[in-house]
Order: sequence, then structure tokens, then C-alpha cells
Amino acid sequence: MDRSGVLFEDFSRESGFDRTRDQTLTTMMTNNRTVQAIRPDREVMTRQRLPYFVGISGQTVHSTGLSMHLVVIPPGARAEPHIHVGYETGIYVLEGRVLTKWGARLEHEVISEAGDFLFIPPGMPHEAINLSETAPAKAVIARNDPAEQDKVEPFDPL
Repeated sequence: MDRSGVLFEDFSRESGFDRTRDQTLTTMMTNNRTVQAIRPDREVMTRQRLPYFVGISGQTVHSTGLSMHLVVIPPGARAEPHIHVGYETGIYVLEGRVLTKWGARLEHEVISEAGDFLFIPPGMPHEAINLSETAPAKAVIARNDPAEQDKVEPFDPL
């Protein structure tokens, strides 16, 4: 029983897993899976032309279905229009206000600010623009692909 008063086996049954606790732990240890803390220590320029601080990825922690990074959009800066091929993106804005243009001609707009979540489906053309001329905008980016930069393509909204 854990602190919530729920038995591990009850949770496993309810969630559709047939594993016992021992089987789960054995599988995790056999696959050399560990809990890892990552502190981004350097900025990298992305294909979207925005600076990222790389966190969780296939390269950093050998994740198989997730990447998660910090993006800092400099004052007045904007991403190059682009699409993400084959993966979803979730964004949580930490600081600032960001205008995201999206659609076949980037004809739609949404503004997100600190505390907002933003969802971008696979293949959706978009660009992000920091609305402040004096302060950076910061956001956590999560994607269901461990090597997402390999699947970013430029988009020309002609």
C-alpha cells in the first residue's frame, strides 16, 4: 500500500497492467532504466531559429518517446515558420507573451502568456513571436518524440 492508501496491484489492475510489482521492478532494472535529473547548461540554436536549453531527449537520457526543453525567445524575436513532422507539441509559458500564428497561410493567431498551455498538432504550420521588445519569453516545450529536431521542417506560407 502506498501513501494514498491504494494497493499497487489495484492500480495495476485498474490501469490494464497485469504485472506484479516485482515483475515491473525486474523489467526496469533489466532495461537499465534509471531516474535522471538534467540541468541544461548550454544554449543550442534550433532549426526554428530559436535558442533552446536541451533537457530530456533520446540523446541526453535515452528517452524513447519524449523530449522536453526550455526555449527562450529573445525580445522581439520570432521563430522561422515551420512544421513538426509526426509528433505533437505541448508548451507551457513561464514568462512573457507569445503570439503564435498558425495555419496553411499562418492566418490564425493565438496569444499565450505566463501560466498558459498551448497545443500544436503534428504537421501544423506555425511560428512563435515574442510580443515584448524588452523582455525574453520563456517556455517549457514537451514533445512525444525523443529526437524532435530531426523532424522539424521549414514552412513557406506563400
